[in-house]
Amino acid sequence: MIERHFDEELQGLRKNLLKMASLVNEAVRGVLKSLKERDTKLAERIIEKDEEIDMLEIEIDRQCLELIAKRQPIAVDLRFLTSVMKINNDLERIGDLAIHVARRSISLAKFEPIKPLIDIPDMTDKAMEMLKDAMAALVDRDSGKAREICERDAEIDRLYVQNFREVLTYMMEDKENIKAGIHLILSAKQIERMADHITNIAEDIVYLVEGKTIKHHMEEKEGGCDE
Repeated sequence: MIERHFDEELQGLRKNLLKMASLVNEAVRGVLKSLKERDTKLAERIIEKDEEIDMLEIEIDRQCLELIAKRQPIAVDLRFLTSVMKINNDLERIGDLAIHVARRSISLAKFEPIKPLIDIPDMTDKAMEMLKDAMAALVDRDSGKAREICERDAEIDRLYVQNFREVLTYMMEDKENIKAGIHLILSAKQIERMADHITNIAEDIVYLVEGKTIKHHMEEKEGGCDE
């Protein structure tokens, strides 16, 4: 009976974490739409909804701490709860970064576009695909998929550098582009940081499934990598 209740509590926690990921994805997708369409009202609505993500983060942490105190889990169950707390924090940080981009979107709407938005939408799409796949890897306990997600972060880093160089060129050609250019560069940087947090999530999934820490190249340092 106790074990069944514990399983039900864990299932409720998983549902809340997936809801958190869905809210974050919705916020990021909305921010991208506000950037592309120069829709300041949409950006403002996204900023207003940040509290929902914050409150859910608090609730998920409360659930985790309560389960640890009440059930005193061991082994994989304890790894699951500690991993959920870390994943929860990374998801909330992605939500915060979306708010930062929303504010940049409002500022950018005051200026004439200095270039077509190409790299930023591409970065955002790739980052949200990483997040979707990370949540699937969590549900399926698929550490192989989680490891593959970590490798995809490099492509977003490449796009960020490409965007930075291109925007910098426009800024150097015309000083009137400087303010808008700064907002574009910082928006791209926030999205690049989102991908870093998603990489953290994928690393936590590997730890959950395999009990191995791959953050900071720990496998290589411990001789666990064949490369």
